[in-house]
Amino acid sequence: MTEHVEEGRASLYKSVVSNSSKEMSCYSDFPFPEDYPNFVPNSLFLEYLKLYASQFNLLKCIQFKTKVCSVTKCPDFATSGQWEVVTLHEGKQSSAIFDAVMVCTGFLTNPYLPLDSFPGLKNFKGQYFHSRQYKHPDIFKDKRVLVVGMGNSGTDIAVEASHLAKKVFLSTTGGAWVISRVFDSGYPWDMIFMTRFQNMVRNFLPTPIVSWLISKKMNSWFNHVNYGVAPEDRTQLREPVLNDELPGRIITGKVLIKPSIKEVKENSVIFNNTPKEEPIDIIIFATGYTFAFPFLDESVVKVEDGQASLYKYILPAHLPKPTLAVIGLIKPLGSMIPTGETQARWVVQVLKGAATVPPPSVMMAEVNERKKNKHSGFGLCYCKALQSDYITYIDDLLTSINAKPDLRAMLLTDPRLALSIFFGPCTPYHFRLTGPGKWKGARNAILTQWDRALKATRTRIVPESPSLFETLFKLFSFLALLVAVFLVFL
Repeated sequence: MTEHVEEGRASLYKSVVSNSSKEMSCYSDFPFPEDYPNFVPNSLFLEYLKLYASQFNLLKCIQFKTKVCSVTKCPDFATSGQWEVVTLHEGKQSSAIFDAVMVCTGFLTNPYLPLDSFPGLKNFKGQYFHSRQYKHPDIFKDKRVLVVGMGNSGTDIAVEASHLAKKVFLSTTGGAWVISRVFDSGYPWDMIFMTRFQNMVRNFLPTPIVSWLISKKMNSWFNHVNYGVAPEDRTQLREPVLNDELPGRIITGKVLIKPSIKEVKENSVIFNNTPKEEPIDIIIFATGYTFAFPFLDESVVKVEDGQASLYKYILPAHLPKPTLAVIGLIKPLGSMIPTGETQARWVVQVLKGAATVPPPSVMMAEVNERKKNKHSGFGLCYCKALQSDYITYIDDLLTSINAKPDLRAMLLTDPRLALSIFFGPCTPYHFRLTGPGKWKGARNAILTQWDRALKATRTRIVPESPSLFETLFKLFSFLALLVAVFLVFL
C-alpha cells in the first residue's frame, strides 16, 4: 500500500482486511502460512504474494514500474495471432512482439463518480471525494461525515469514521445484506457457506425459497429491516457487505443509516423522505468503479453496459485467434485469486492447444445469450453484469482442461477425501487434485484445512470435554451424511 493514489492502479486504505478467508483465497498449490489470521490484513497479504513469487522464482520474469501504452494486432495476426506491445519503463518507450497477452487490470481502477446525480453539489463548501482517495481516518476527527454508497468500502469507511467523527451518516439507495466474517460457531463465513453440497442444494431449490432462506440466515445476526439496511430487491443477488462492526455502530448511534440524497446545500444535505437538513463537513462517494482498456482498441475489446463480449468471461469472442485473454473481469460469489488463477490455467491450456474453443460465431452466440440475463428460476439469481456462481463457473473451466475431481470415482477409492470435498469448504486445493498442474500436496492440504483455520484462533489451548449426547449426535450426523452421499452419487 502506498500513501498516495496512483493513476491507473487500484488503491487501498490502511485498514483493509480480506473478505475471503485465507483457506478460500490462497493460490491452489500454495496455502497461506498456518500462523496467518483467517482474514488477512493487506500488509500480510503482500507478504504472502512475495512468498509465492519467491517459491516459484517469479521475480526474474517480472518487469516492475512499466506502463503499457498500447496492445495492437500484428499485421499478420490472422495467421500468427501475435500482438505488438508498446511499454514505457523509466522514461524509455519500447516495443516487443508477444505470442499471447493476458490483461489482468481488474475492475477497481476507474472510480465511478456520478456528480450530476447529486443536485446542488457544486455549491457544497465542504470537502468531497471518491472512496478511492481515502487512506486514513484522521481527516474525520470532529467532523460531520456523509458516506454515499453501502458497499464494502463505504461501510468500512463509515465504521472507521465513526470512531473519530462528530457524526456519521451512511446513505444507501438499495440497502444490502450485512454479514460478519465470524460465521456459525465462530468459523470463517466462506468456509461454511461455500461448499459443493450447499451449492447443489441452493441450485436445486426455486429462487424464492433460496431468497427466503438467505434472508432468514442474514437476519439471524440482526434484523436488517429494523436497522434500515435491508436490500430492497431480495431476489437478485447483490454482493453482501462483510463488516463485523456495523450493527454495533448503528445500535450505539455512531452510524446513522439514511436514504438517497435529495439535495446538497452549501453546508448540509437533505435526504429523500426526510425534510430535515443535516449539517455535513465531508462527503465520501463510495459509488463503485467502471472499467476500461485504454491500451486496447475498441475493435479488440469493447465495453458496453458494464460488460464486455468475453467468452467464459475471458476471451474476446470475435477474435479469429484466441491469443488475448482478460483475467479477473468477473464478480463471483467467491475469492478472486483462485478464480483468476483458474482462468489463467484454462487460457494456458487453450494456448497450448490442449483445450479447444468453438468458432467465433458460436462463442458470440453464447456471450449474447448470457447478456440476456435469463434466470432459470432456481438457485441464487446472478442477474447483474459480471456476476457468476463461483463453484459452477470454476468447475466449468476445470472440466474443459480435465482438472475437475471425479467425486463418484473418488467415493470408492478415497471416501474420506470425497466427503471432505463434497461437504467441506470448496477450497482452491480441490482444483489441483488432477489434470494439468496437478499438485501432490492437494489431498493433504484439503484434509488439514480446518487445522490451519483453527490454529490462528486457538492461541490459548482449552481442553474440550464432549458429552455423550454430543458424541452420539456426531455419529448420527455422520451416518446421515453417508446416506445422503450414496443417494446423490449412486
